[in-house]
Amino acid sequence: MDTKRTILWAVFSIAGLLLYNNWLAYEGKTPLFGSQSMSKQEAAPVSGNEKKSDVPVSTANTNNTAPALAPKAIPASMAQLANKERFTLQNDVLAIEVSADGANVVSATLLKELEADKKPIKLMQVTPGHQYFARSGLIAAGNADLPNHTSEFKLQTSGKDGSGRPFLVVASERGGVTLEKTFILNPSSYVIDVMHRVSKNNAAIGPLVLYTELVRDGSKLDESEFYSTFTGPAVYTNKEKFNKLEFTDIEKNKIAIPKQVPAGDPAWVAMVQHYYASAWIPSDKLNRDIYAGKIDTNVYRVGIQTPLEDIAPGKTTTETARLFVGPQQESTLEAIAPGLELLKDYGYLTILAKPIFWTLERIYEYVHNWGWSIVILTFLIKLLFYPLSAASYKSMARMKEVQPKVMAMREANKGNPQKMNQEMMALYKKEKINPLGGCLPMLIQIPVFISLYWVLLSSVEIRNAPWILWIHDLAVPDPYYILPVIMAVSMWVQTKLNPTPPDPIQAKVMLYMPIIFSIMFFFFPAGLVLYWVVNNILSIAQQWQINKMIIKRAM
Repeated sequence: MDTKRTILWAVFSIAGLLLYNNWLAYEGKTPLFGSQSMSKQEAAPVSGNEKKSDVPVSTANTNNTAPALAPKAIPASMAQLANKERFTLQNDVLAIEVSADGANVVSATLLKELEADKKPIKLMQVTPGHQYFARSGLIAAGNADLPNHTSEFKLQTSGKDGSGRPFLVVASERGGVTLEKTFILNPSSYVIDVMHRVSKNNAAIGPLVLYTELVRDGSKLDESEFYSTFTGPAVYTNKEKFNKLEFTDIEKNKIAIPKQVPAGDPAWVAMVQHYYASAWIPSDKLNRDIYAGKIDTNVYRVGIQTPLEDIAPGKTTTETARLFVGPQQESTLEAIAPGLELLKDYGYLTILAKPIFWTLERIYEYVHNWGWSIVILTFLIKLLFYPLSAASYKSMARMKEVQPKVMAMREANKGNPQKMNQEMMALYKKEKINPLGGCLPMLIQIPVFISLYWVLLSSVEIRNAPWILWIHDLAVPDPYYILPVIMAVSMWVQTKLNPTPPDPIQAKVMLYMPIIFSIMFFFFPAGLVLYWVVNNILSIAQQWQINKMIIKRAM
């Protein structure tokens, strides 16, 4: 058996798996890891794709089936949102605009998260090219004409409350029902408290249901062709935990969502994209129903319906929901709602990725530089795997030591590969060399490397974070490609320290590997490339030292 060929193909299989995974994500398909999405061939009912009204129908007293669409023409409100009067609310980190048409949050600007041109990121907006907003309203059995996201709301009052929190109150009356929405922002918070105060003067109106929705078009973010991150809806329940819903699966009605959430269980719905997210988090004191669907050409929604307690005419009830709009910072998300930190998704390797990021954060608290934090973390990981790496490098050094004998065997047995393999195995046994000794320790470390890859790719904390000199943002590619070039050189040095494959084709492949990987890393964020560069340099130092020790022992 040609064990070197086995080792070579093992390495290329892993690299190919990574590339295939990223291709799946880039094509909008479910990746093998790094993106958990809920997709089933036999779909549960969801909001349909028909061009009908985007006002949901109440699930109350309908055996809790998934909500359908009302049989009306699409309201003009979606197109009008960009032109209607808006009411503004702002704290030190978040500025929002609430439309008079529907009292929808149609603009959300993250004041401390900057674009490349140093302008604050506008996460939610309604423009001809992009639609992303949050809305809420009332529905009832029979689809009565009630205050919803198409109604005209009037400003009642605004200002700051007794705690200094900015707020605004808007209200609308329809069909004998009044809906008053109060938006409150806490200092330094990305969470908006949205109180829905409902009063009913029409006894003929059946049980009322509050719906809270996130609406977004299906456009993906403009990212590198060599990696892609998830964009789309997500849902969380206490029973089924966190799941993503692909736009393509919604389009084909191939999603299954946990529709019913009992009182007392936490649940929320979200819209996720790279680094940022929004989420509706209703209170858990009542039963709720989750739904998702397509409402227009390339426009999708995910929402929660909360059946309200029965309101007698002349009486009032209040139901509060929280709306999160901000960056996926783990420490911030954990404090908002159960499971919300899962918006920052590491996929199937979360069990490894979370402690890695925790360690990275602890290092940053001391050095106050994410670049140096990555360097130190790489040292620590290398130290942790030192025994495995040492065993691997010793095996490769011993393989290199007997390389002349292996080449002679190959030359002597050109026409008899079976005899050549038998003699090679006998040589390895005589020299006490495990031909797989250099491969197995590396394979054990692969899950850690993949976890760190997702940590560095997913962490908004690294966005706009400088390192030294020309690296001003670790979340974007090196502007001068210096780190990828250094990585290519370091990989080339590593190939020279390792035994040359006796097969000429294998030798050429190993020679071109640094070039192939460098082309990929030209488009990777600088933080990722920095990790690989430091790891390679440490590996070279360790391999060189082990080679030197073995040579000295042989003299």
